[in-house]
Amino acid sequence: MKKRFNITGLCVPEKHYMVDISGRLKEIRLLIDEGAYFTINKARQYGKTTTLHALSNALADSYFVVKMDFQSLGSASYKNENTFSHAFASGFLRSAKLFNANVPQENPAFQTLCKISETSEESFDLRRLFLLLLQFCKFSSKPVVLMIDEADSASNNQVFLDFLSQLRNYYLEREAIGTITFQSVILAGVYDVKNLKRKIRQDEEHTMNSPWNIATKFKVDMSFTKSDIEGMLKEYETEHLTGMNIREMAELIYSDTSGYPYLVSAFCKLIDEDIADAEISDSKLSAWTRAGFLKAERMLLTEKNTLFDSLIGKLADYPELNSMLKTLLFTGADITYNADEPSLDMATMFGFIKNQNGTVQIANRIFEMRLYNFYLSSSDMQNLEIYKVSQRDKNQFISDGRLNMRHILEKFTEHFHELYGDSSDSFIETVGRRFFLLYLRPIINGAGNYYVEAQTRDQRRTDVIVDYHGEQFIIEMKIWHGNEYNKRGERQLVQYLDDYHQNTGYMLSFNFNKNKQVGVHEIMVGEKLLIEAVV
Repeated sequence: MKKRFNITGLCVPEKHYMVDISGRLKEIRLLIDEGAYFTINKARQYGKTTTLHALSNALADSYFVVKMDFQSLGSASYKNENTFSHAFASGFLRSAKLFNANVPQENPAFQTLCKISETSEESFDLRRLFLLLLQFCKFSSKPVVLMIDEADSASNNQVFLDFLSQLRNYYLEREAIGTITFQSVILAGVYDVKNLKRKIRQDEEHTMNSPWNIATKFKVDMSFTKSDIEGMLKEYETEHLTGMNIREMAELIYSDTSGYPYLVSAFCKLIDEDIADAEISDSKLSAWTRAGFLKAERMLLTEKNTLFDSLIGKLADYPELNSMLKTLLFTGADITYNADEPSLDMATMFGFIKNQNGTVQIANRIFEMRLYNFYLSSSDMQNLEIYKVSQRDKNQFISDGRLNMRHILEKFTEHFHELYGDSSDSFIETVGRRFFLLYLRPIINGAGNYYVEAQTRDQRRTDVIVDYHGEQFIIEMKIWHGNEYNKRGERQLVQYLDDYHQNTGYMLSFNFNKNKQVGVHEIMVGEKLLIEAVV
């Protein structure tokens, strides 16, 4: 069977190109060998289900693994203890048979659970369920490991919290007096079980539950490294012989995704199936290039999927998060990361932002570009005059398929001065960089992309990298803070041009000096040409 890159459901080594996760499995196994109970809470489509499946196979030599999916229990299962206990018993038995070669027919608890699962006995509650589970563990030929995928699908129900409390109680008994119970329990989901809110009664405020305070902290990094991506591409290359530069392609994919598993696979799938199939040549070499990568990037940024829907949906759910992200993206202001801030905690849990040395950063470049596109495509933004004049101007900036960045700066400077030259300094400082990106967007839309280099973004300076038909443009946007600061900015831009192997750079300075000379001029710094626009 021909292998493919997979972005839906479980990844299977025999069917799909996959990153080698054996190292991660060894790390997780250490926790299980130690008898730890823990939660794998990662963002959507981060490889949790695939990891659990691979882990269950890796543990089969030493453990009796029961891997359940709480989504399959159905919402009616959480009505009360009786319905939950019956549903859990049925799911437990089914999983025990599915994932283990030797079904423990001789285990008395197994036989009892089989009989109860075939009835609707109303007296079957959590207490009896756990007595049977303890008996199952006691008579099992191997230590029992319980894995529960999609655990957070049950998390808003009191019976689930009571279930966690029972797991906790017997874990403590195991540590205190040696009660034989599960060797390890793994809960997997998006939400962190320790931080879920729930209502105990209709008339009470939401409180924080803590039935899972026995959990060991899960520190295994499930994102993909550049080496991980290289390994997957090497396997692909062995079969397809495209002649690609594997290291270069891995670096490009990692630079946009920061190793987010779904995004990595999505890039590869687009290049392999959409871009390569569109080529006339039988060879896929032209697809697995920087040009092919940029095509895939444009396609990914415009497609609709559940991951992006979730990202945008959280902006409506958390207005304070929406405001914070706008400030971060358009002004470069440092925002201190505070895990106790609900919106930041939620955004981190969903994988949208990260804590970078104590400050908030967007998790990866794809999310950042998607957010820029979302904000700049709003009706409020597109009703602004600077966007309307860009729409009228856009055809004059392309000649023979090439982008004339100098002319873009000239026209932006002209329009911005006409429209906002009399505005306050604080207004220009707040919106200036946002308005340039808004002006730029319709010009390159559909044929190019741009992103902000996170390492250089601050309240004084932001570097924008524009890709258009394979050609790159480095643009430094900055707030004027005197000649010395400007000279330092020129030297920084020259260094940045060296990093990108460019000879020409562009500067856009928002200058509040009343005696400034508005317009575009050229500066030679060594062998580099800098084209600066002052507004």
